[in-house]
Amino acid sequence: MIKVHHLNNSRSHRVLWLLEELGVPYEIVHYKRDLMTRLAPPELKKVHPLGKSPVITDGDLVVAESGAIIEYLTKKYGQGKLWPADNSPAWVSHTQWMHFAEGSAMLPFLLALYVGMLGDNGAALRPRIEGEIANHLSYMDGALAKQDYFAGKDLTAADIQMSFILEVADTGGRLKDFPRLTALLKRLRERPAYKRAIEKGGPLELIRR
Repeated sequence: MIKVHHLNNSRSHRVLWLLEELGVPYEIVHYKRDLMTRLAPPELKKVHPLGKSPVITDGDLVVAESGAIIEYLTKKYGQGKLWPADNSPAWVSHTQWMHFAEGSAMLPFLLALYVGMLGDNGAALRPRIEGEIANHLSYMDGALAKQDYFAGKDLTAADIQMSFILEVADTGGRLKDFPRLTALLKRLRERPAYKRAIEKGGPLELIRR
């Protein structure tokens, strides 16, 4: 049985959602953030040395990192669902978005969060950070000009991977100037599998970044 070591208000929501889309049985092991520090509890280090979520166990195998988990689960259990074939026209685009989510898009949001904690001491950095966020969101919005999803006309694992970026941007009020991204997030949230993941894993109550 696959176990998802699920931390509340974290990236592991998209792992639950993926499994619901694939119809794969799994078990949730719940962990709660510290109310003061917002950090994961030390118990997660018993599963993986970094003590972070998401992380899954599949028998004796331990897999960490959102992109790696999504690729592993989709390729092993998806039976061709949500992952374009290597010879598909969508494969390159899909691969790019899978890496873009954490490789490029997430960094300025994290910087916004930590610099925001500095108060006035971080004021000089904010314009550059906000400029980077706007640049990434504009790029993402433009990619949807002729298609409904990031890798084409159908939902793929890349959309699930990218969804956390949309959630974070929406929490910070940054999607108002990007109608295609707003519409995509609405469609994603309306999917029955997404709703089941929320019911089982708990709501996403993210910090404004």
